[in-house]
Amino acid sequence: MHLLLYNLGLFVAFVLALPYFAYRRFVRGRAYAGWRPRSGRLPRTLNPAAARTIWIHAVSVGEVLAARPLLAKLKARFPQHPVLVSTTTVAGQELARRSLSGADGIFYAPFDWPPAVRRTLDVVNPALLVLMETELWPNLIAQAHRRGTRIAVANGRISPRSFPRYRRVRPFLAPMLSQVDLFLMQAETHAERARAIGAPPERVRVAGNLKYDGLGDGRPRPELAALLRADEHPLWVVGSTVDGEEEHVLAAFRRVREEYPEARLVIAPRHPERFDAVPAIVASAGFTCARRTALDRDGWCTGEVLVLDTIGELASLYALADVVFVGGSLVAKGGHNVLEAAVAGKAVVVGPHMENFQEIACDFLAQDALVQIPSSAELPDAIVGLLRNDARREAIGQRARSIIERNQGAVDETIAALAGLLP
Repeated sequence: MHLLLYNLGLFVAFVLALPYFAYRRFVRGRAYAGWRPRSGRLPRTLNPAAARTIWIHAVSVGEVLAARPLLAKLKARFPQHPVLVSTTTVAGQELARRSLSGADGIFYAPFDWPPAVRRTLDVVNPALLVLMETELWPNLIAQAHRRGTRIAVANGRISPRSFPRYRRVRPFLAPMLSQVDLFLMQAETHAERARAIGAPPERVRVAGNLKYDGLGDGRPRPELAALLRADEHPLWVVGSTVDGEEEHVLAAFRRVREEYPEARLVIAPRHPERFDAVPAIVASAGFTCARRTALDRDGWCTGEVLVLDTIGELASLYALADVVFVGGSLVAKGGHNVLEAAVAGKAVVVGPHMENFQEIACDFLAQDALVQIPSSAELPDAIVGLLRNDARREAIGQRARSIIERNQGAVDETIAALAGLLP
């Protein structure tokens, strides 16, 4: 009954959204990316031998990064099973195609509509479906379970913001969660929330956070350092900004430039659809702006601010920074991951909103490995203070990197647990 109501709601939502899709396609000339695969129309070449596969579903950029170490270990442990990876967002798809070269196939996940899901399962033929973080799609789970596919949530997390909403629909969630064989959560708080929303307690365990294992070595790419002339000027890198944050960052940068006139700023918007909007915000604040995609072989020669309008380079840019700010945290968006900057040994500043990464933020703050400001008004002083104090900046970065090293190993725990689901 719950699934029937869910599908009825999906149908109504689709009908209501048809005018938007028509406007996007015929007026703006922008077709919805990946429409055919999202409808379940996958090429047979994705799994030509109709082998029993391992399907990893990673929604967007963050989940793709977490899946990276898992993919390599799964292929080594289970060579008889091709490993296929799906994403939901365009940014996630682009990053997966660039950074998951070991995958046997990469595709867009289907809309959670029974015919699309069935067609996808016919081609993918998964022996194991691994849902990264909290990708709980009722039809996908129900159809996969019906076929005998084992299902696991890996790197599971339920944010404080999402938890009350899940609790309210527990009667609907519990039957669906009973079809999942294993919940591998990032920390005990997430495990407790999973049990509270209806996951069978005996199937929930803590395996750690895969994002600690997929970070790379934190070293800068020499060609990027040369392109940005990183050694010539103090560099402030601001990552994963969302709407409403750039104005505060640029106001703080004006103060930074008063004390460090040669300082430069890199802004990396979180969402690709904002790549064109942010340069206009920079210009309206009175700064000259360059775009990463417009740099030639001479590199960043002009412009006080660089907008990173590419995907997959932010971690390398963190490694070149003198100080880092991670966005999504000045406004109520729950924050973004600080680990890519931390593994590079950088002093990281965040705003007051880190609800989506509460455990990580609390751990780092308790060990003086992160700077959190109560509002945007404190951002200028926080950045200038770190630029002034080399010893403090370096000590914060070293403590952050030490936390990373101590927390690695979740991928081995996850592989060992998943092995129990495969013959």
